[in-house]
Order: sequence, then C-alpha cells, then structure tokens
Amino acid sequence: MPFAIYVLGLAVFAQGTSEFMLSGLVPDIAADLGVSIPAVGSLTSAFAVGMIVGAPLVAMLSLRWPRRRALLAFLITFLLAHVVGALTDSFEILFVTRVIAALANAGFLAVGLATAASMAGPQAKGRATSVLLSGVTLACVAGVPLGAVLSEFWGWRSAFWGVALISAPAVFAILRSVPATPVDPDAPSVRHELRALRTPRLVLTLVLGALVNGATFCSFTYLTPVITHVTGLSTGWVPATLALFGIGSFVGVNLGGRLADSRPGQVLAVGGVALLAGWLVFALTAGNTAVALILVFVQGVLSFAVGSTLIAQSLYTASDAPTLAGGFATAAMNVGAAAGPALGGVALSADFGFRAPLVVSASLVTAAMVLGGVARVVGSGSGTTSRPAERSLEARS
Repeated sequence: MPFAIYVLGLAVFAQGTSEFMLSGLVPDIAADLGVSIPAVGSLTSAFAVGMIVGAPLVAMLSLRWPRRRALLAFLITFLLAHVVGALTDSFEILFVTRVIAALANAGFLAVGLATAASMAGPQAKGRATSVLLSGVTLACVAGVPLGAVLSEFWGWRSAFWGVALISAPAVFAILRSVPATPVDPDAPSVRHELRALRTPRLVLTLVLGALVNGATFCSFTYLTPVITHVTGLSTGWVPATLALFGIGSFVGVNLGGRLADSRPGQVLAVGGVALLAGWLVFALTAGNTAVALILVFVQGVLSFAVGSTLIAQSLYTASDAPTLAGGFATAAMNVGAAAGPALGGVALSADFGFRAPLVVSASLVTAAMVLGGVARVVGSGSGTTSRPAERSLEARS
C-alpha cells in the first residue's frame, strides 16, 4: 500500500476519536458550560446527522476539486473546529463546531475512500478501504480511552486539543505524500455520478451495509449493561470489554481488507451466517463469562470484516462514481450507526431485558440476509449475473 493511504488512516483515526470521545466527556462539559446532560448528548446527535447529510452533499460540492486540495480543506476545517471547541465557553458555539466537524469528517472520508482506492489500484480497493477503516477501529481501542484520560487530568477541553494535535501531522503528511494531481477534464460530472449511483446493485449494497452496521452499533452501544447486568461482571471490566471488541474490529477490518478484493462473496456469505449465529448465541449465553468475552471479540471481528467488505463492494460497484460512492457509503454506515442504537433503546424501553440489543442485532443481520437472498433470486430470474454484493449475507444451503 502507498504510504499516503496510511496517512489518510491517521486522519481517520483522529476523526473517529472525535466522533466517539464525547461519551466520556458529557458530565464534565455539562458542568463547565452550565447546561443539562441531555443538552450535551445532543452534540453526539448533531455529529451523526452531520455525517449522514454531509457525506454525499459535501462530496458532491467538492467533486471538481483536486483531491489533495479537498482532503486538506476538510482536514484543516476539522482541526480548526476542534480548536474553537476547545476555546469556547458557549454551548451554542460548541454545538456549531460539532456540526462543522462532522461535515468536514464526512467530506474527508468520502474523498479519502476514493483517493485510497485510486492509489491502491483497481484490484486492491478492499485493502485500501481496510486501512482507512482501521483508523476508526483504533479510535475505539486507543483514541477514546486516551480522550477520557486526558479529560480526567486536564479537563474535557484537553481531549479537543488532543484531536487537533493528532490531526496536525496528517495535514503536513498529506501535503508531502498525496500527489497534487489536477482535476481530470474528462472526469464524470455530478449528474453522471448521480446516474451511476442509481444502479440496483449499489443501492442493495448500501442498504446491506446500513443493516450490518446497525447491528454492530446496536450491541456495541449497550455492551456495558449486557456485561454488568447479564454477564455479572463488575464495572471495572467495562473498559477491557470495550477494548476487546475494538481489538476484534481491528482484526476484522484488516482480515476483510485482505479478502474483500479476491473472495468478497465468501466473506459476505460465510461471514454473514457466522455473524447472525454469533449474535444469537451471545443473546442465549451472555450469562456465561467466558463465552461472553470470547463472543465480544469474535463479533467485533465478524462485524467489521463483513462491514468493510460491503464498503469495498460499493466502490467496486460504483466505479463510474468513485467520489459520490464513498460519500453515500459513509452516509449509509452512519444511518446504521444511528438507527441500530435507537432500535436497541426501543427494545430496552419495552422491558425486553438487557439481552434485547443482541436480539435486535441478530434481527438486523437476518433482514440483510433475506434481502440479499431475494435480490439473488430476482437477479437469477431476470437472467442477470449476480455480483458479490448481491450474493452478500445469504445463507448457503
């Protein structure tokens, strides 16, 4: 892989840390700025909405920019938003900085996916995607706990400064390592890319990605009450358990990256069945400490192996719309990341117990498998040849 792709992964690590770190900063921000805890919680929602809306929109606006210029513009905007957030005493300004940071993050990831895929070559889009997504998984393992430690010793603002400091080296590295290629005058227009995005294969892949990611974040969001109330471990085990899932996700995204280019159909079909079985077994055996901890790791591996392969397939499927495909893939994944926890919360509010999010995750993967199976049957009936994205997550008889 070209060095520039790892540089993009460093920037994604900083952005992933920013996206998830607020979970450990909410009480401190509320006390410092004199607002309620639910108000601070809205900062997370604002970031998620910014990612969903911003990914395709900002990618569309930057379509005619040279990629290095677009990457630098998004990353510098993201960095400055955190500097302002670290300095402000106004909750309203902090809220605005989170929206701006989310828009910049969405644009960077959309352009970054397209840039990494083009630099890696036509047959290595899966590996390039896995490098970028490794930044997100490392943020879960190391970035978010580090933000909590910084906040503990120097206040919540230090976590924002930390994200800005991590982003700064990536700015200079992009300047040196990403080629300053001009915009190709024959590059597809916005209208052409939008037409290319209307293919059923791509729509299917994006929906499958949203469902799988929804399952992942549904259980990850409520992993703490599962471990403490069902498995019976003390709260001291929570950081280690979350880190275990993060380590599994790092392994999974890299495993998926190695197989997504050569055997995507097998990864999606076999991995989807194993993912469904894992959520069901986890729901049934969550009271067993050893089994629960093993499944935390295994489900992290499977979730991100399947999820990263689906993102790579969206780039392959929409090769005529590389930038907007990355934007819509980013949006789809964030739709899942927002919808999954919401569905898990509904199940918990209905008093179905703390195992309910695991069952919801299994249901979302089941929906993906059924949808993939129906798509293959319809495709076979119409005489078309199904591609790996259409064969994804269907059980093999």
